[in-house]
Amino acid sequence: MKKSNTPKDIPPKTGKAVTPLAAPSTDSTIINSLVSTSKTYYLIVGTLAVVVANAVYAYYIQLQNGLIVTGLREPITWGVYLANFIFFIGISHAGTLISAILRLSHAEWRRPVTRIAESITVMAISVGALFPLIDLGRPDRIAEIFVLGRIQSPVIWDFISITTYLTGSTIYLYLPLIPDIAELRDRLTDASPIKKWLYRTLSLGWTGTETQKKRLQRGISAMALIIVPVAVSVHTVVSWAFAMHFREGWHTAIFGPYFVGGAIFSGIAMLILAMVIFRRAYHLEEYLTKKHFTYLAYLMLTLNIVMIYFTINEYLTAFYTGKTDDLQWLGLLFSGPFSNLFYTMIVITLIVPVFLVAIPKTRTIKGITVAAILVSIGMWIERYLIVVPTMAQPTLPYPTGVYTPTWVEISITAGAFAAFMLLYAIFSKLFPIISRWEISEGAEESHAHPTE
Repeated sequence: MKKSNTPKDIPPKTGKAVTPLAAPSTDSTIINSLVSTSKTYYLIVGTLAVVVANAVYAYYIQLQNGLIVTGLREPITWGVYLANFIFFIGISHAGTLISAILRLSHAEWRRPVTRIAESITVMAISVGALFPLIDLGRPDRIAEIFVLGRIQSPVIWDFISITTYLTGSTIYLYLPLIPDIAELRDRLTDASPIKKWLYRTLSLGWTGTETQKKRLQRGISAMALIIVPVAVSVHTVVSWAFAMHFREGWHTAIFGPYFVGGAIFSGIAMLILAMVIFRRAYHLEEYLTKKHFTYLAYLMLTLNIVMIYFTINEYLTAFYTGKTDDLQWLGLLFSGPFSNLFYTMIVITLIVPVFLVAIPKTRTIKGITVAAILVSIGMWIERYLIVVPTMAQPTLPYPTGVYTPTWVEISITAGAFAAFMLLYAIFSKLFPIISRWEISEGAEESHAHPTE
């Protein structure tokens, strides 16, 4: 059973020049996703909330007892928390880089995709930025980063770059939302008082005048130009937190582009998965078509080839030097305790997705979705293999480290993914997950220039 108060017959308030709708179907489909909520949605949100609550409890246990409740021991002092940090900051590139580049290149097919991508960025950074704090044994000392921190420290670099990235990405998500928020303000007259206040406040008095539209376009274009170098610099700085150490597997100049390439690669995969979910849940088949999945699959294939190149480059140079420490590190991956994870990552991340996307028979929405799932899982494993095997190899003549995540780490990790999905689900019920005014603008431009 669904309760619906679809506002498609309610006219805008007098005097408001809101952005016109793209088509009646756009009105009914996208707006219905905001005002009509099924029991399945509440069930999913409730389940995610329970998983998040369990993660909060697990973190409470960690706060009470310290990191002894985790599997972190000498010499492995970084584990799944740092792997999660790299992964979430990586997938955040789905919005900033992909959306900004598509906007700047005026790719018309981007219009139904941009907001899904941009919202991934804010949700992913909000969750991922917590993990360095979770990884701290004494989070009460976080203030010392500001009081005693030195600019030479990569930790300070991380803090500055991620804070800048989150701020810029939030602005970049918010600006294109303003026209749609104004339309919700004027059309959802029977919304709850909280929603009415939210839409009235966030719409900033938007009425859709030509002056406002020009200013908005200039603002979006400026943020798109700014956010691309910021996004590239952020994951480069994240890589430097590892590369600036004299440790096998980390101290290499390729880590910057390797991290950026992997971030875009995993970000595209996560964007495809988000599109699949919203397409099915909110019946957006008319807007998220096979063309969008195919184009994104081509981008994912391109980054897949880039990652194959970086991976070969990383391991070949370490092997060719014949240094004892490098060979021991490679031994942990190729034939040691991490070999099963390593070969799994190679197969499901770098090999299988290539064939699924490159072969026309499997380049369907289902095939592309399977490839995106494999890439997402494989890239998390790849982040884990960046962190743990290097830490497992001691710098002193001691035995190789052993690490097994405990229920606390697993619960917090599950809670992080649940929190990411929960934030996304709530966002999709407050704001249109597809940019209505951009669809309308694209339709007007196509009518004005039918041959282009």
